[in-house]
Amino acid sequence: MKLEKIIAVRTSKTVFRDGDKCIKLFDGDHSKAKILSEAATHAKVEESGLPVPKVLEVTKAEGKWAIVSEFIAGKTLDRLMDESPEKNGEYMERFAEAQLKINATKARGLEKLKDRLSESLFAAELSSSTLYELHMRLESLPAGDKICHGDFAPSNLIVANDGKDYIVDWSHAAQGAPAADAARTYLLFWLAGEIDGADSYLSLYCEKSGIAKTEIQKWIPLRAAERLARGKAEEREFLLYWVNVVDYE
Repeated sequence: MKLEKIIAVRTSKTVFRDGDKCIKLFDGDHSKAKILSEAATHAKVEESGLPVPKVLEVTKAEGKWAIVSEFIAGKTLDRLMDESPEKNGEYMERFAEAQLKINATKARGLEKLKDRLSESLFAAELSSSTLYELHMRLESLPAGDKICHGDFAPSNLIVANDGKDYIVDWSHAAQGAPAADAARTYLLFWLAGEIDGADSYLSLYCEKSGIAKTEIQKWIPLRAAERLARGKAEEREFLLYWVNVVDYE
C-alpha cells in the first residue's frame, strides 16, 4: 500500500490514491470500533444498490487505521461548479436528484437518526429551556425509514469519467426522514457561505420531492444543534442563530 498521492485532506483524515484503490487514513486518535462502524455503515449503504464505491478492506498503515475502497476516476461536483459556473443550475439539479435517490431508498440496519440527534443535544451546551424545546420538537417529527446521507454536499458527489454519479463519505449515514437530510444539506451550504446556493438547492429539492419547505425547516434547529455538539468555536454563533429559530411559518 502506497501513501504517496494525496487526493483530499479533511478534518482528522487524509485520503490517498493507490492505483485503483482509495485509502482513507485516519488520525491516530480514532478507535478501532469507530473505524469498523464507519466501514460497516458504508457496506450497508453499498448493499442498498446506491451508486457508491465498494469497501475493500479495513487495515492499518503507518500505525493508523484506514478504510480502503474503490477509487472512482472523475471530478467532484463542487470542482465542476468552480470550473464551469455557467452550468451551476444544471449541476444543482443533478445534485438534488442524486439526493432524492438516496432519500427514496429504504434503510436497513443503519442507526436511527432521531436517536442520534437526541444524544447530540446534550453535547451541544445549550440552556435547559432550549434543550427542552428541541426535545419536544424532535418528538413531534417523523422517524422515517429512508437512507439519510448526513453530510451530502457537492464535494461528496463524484461525476465519473464515464458520466455516472458516485456518492462518497457515508460516515454520517442513518435511517430517517428525507426532510431531515435536506435540512442538513441546507445548513452545509450556509456554512460554506453559499447562501444563494442554499436557497436554490432548497427550492429544487422541495419542487422535485413534493416536500414542503416548512417540513424541512422544522429540522434545521435540530441539525444545527447536532453540528454544535462537534464543538467548533468558529461555527458556534452561526449555529446558535439557527438553533433559536423556532417558527418559520
